[in-house]
Amino acid sequence: MRLIIKPLFDVELPGGFEEIIRSKLTGKEVKTGETIEIDLLGKPLAFRVVLADPSPMKVSKNTRIEITRSEVEELTLEFDYEVREVLPFSKGLVVVLENEVRIYNWTGQKLYSREFEELKEVRVAEGRVVVVHGSKVTLIEP
Repeated sequence: MRLIIKPLFDVELPGGFEEIIRSKLTGKEVKTGETIEIDLLGKPLAFRVVLADPSPMKVSKNTRIEITRSEVEELTLEFDYEVREVLPFSKGLVVVLENEVRIYNWTGQKLYSREFEELKEVRVAEGRVVVVHGSKVTLIEP
């Protein structure tokens, strides 16, 4: 069991502070993404739970606790159709659906979307997307 937290305040924490956090959180349930408060000397210290593995989890004396200054960002894109293929490239990612090609930037913003009849193959080369459909080839530069 592992817990990674990020302090939401700007103070350098001393070495071994993980043990203090463990003692304050033992027996409590935490979830990835939530904000927790730990009372220390009468003052609440806020932390963001960057990762609770598993989530939710009950903190125990065996829980490995890590303090980080960075945070993992997660983005999920949902589609009405099954994803056939995903092709990452420098400008973002290409999502190939049944007969549609969509291009998204790294923040999840849709840059391009088009349906193709007889969609056969999609490739990425030098920042461009190549779509083979029927007897045609379409080049897309997002």
